[in-house]
Amino acid sequence: MATIALFRDDAYLAEHSAEVTALTQEGGIICDASVFYPTGGGQPGDSGLLEWEGGAIAIATAIKGDEGAIVLVPATPVELPPVGTRVTQRLDWALRHRHMRVHTALHLLSVAIPLPVTGGSIGAEKGRLDFNMAEPPEDKQEIEDSLNALIEQDLKVSDDWITDDELLANPSLVKTMSVMPPMGQGRVRLVRIGEDDAQVDLQPCGGTHVARTAEIGRVRIGKIEKKGRQNRRVYLHLD
Repeated sequence: MATIALFRDDAYLAEHSAEVTALTQEGGIICDASVFYPTGGGQPGDSGLLEWEGGAIAIATAIKGDEGAIVLVPATPVELPPVGTRVTQRLDWALRHRHMRVHTALHLLSVAIPLPVTGGSIGAEKGRLDFNMAEPPEDKQEIEDSLNALIEQDLKVSDDWITDDELLANPSLVKTMSVMPPMGQGRVRLVRIGEDDAQVDLQPCGGTHVARTAEIGRVRIGKIEKKGRQNRRVYLHLD
């Protein structure tokens, strides 16, 4: 049974009640709804706490299960709440929010460096994107200044949905060269930064993001590493 992804409609929802619908053989917990984001798209799974009458479990991460399920992974092997138990999910909000800031900043990095993206990763302190970039940038400071200027515009971050067919008809929306966004459910989520004439970015993404770019805060560009003949890795750090 698919888990309702509550984080997709409200990335700021840090606590919610749910019902345990299944337990996995590996000791994971599946609920009918989840505020926990499962590992995917370069973004780590959320951690936090699961509480119910008479018990509590620290959740180390969340992963994707079969048929749209989200599996909550306990931090240590403990007795699990039985199927049918009403539980309260509580995120490690400080960690999630830093992931949201880094993730949104990486979207803007793909604007500041308008080259095809070959990979990426999100952390709590920093993130990185890999670009199809034959030569290193001439001025790293210029990229950092452009990125912080975009952040300081306090642009609205919103989302929309298009069909799989609409995405296939507009391949320029996909910035990643090696990975296509999840398809097969009939629709794909688009994340938009800016509105109308002030729109700066629009791309498929299933992760969590801040509501406005100013919430990211200042960032700095770290190392730029060569990763293959045509590939360079650009690190971004939260200040």
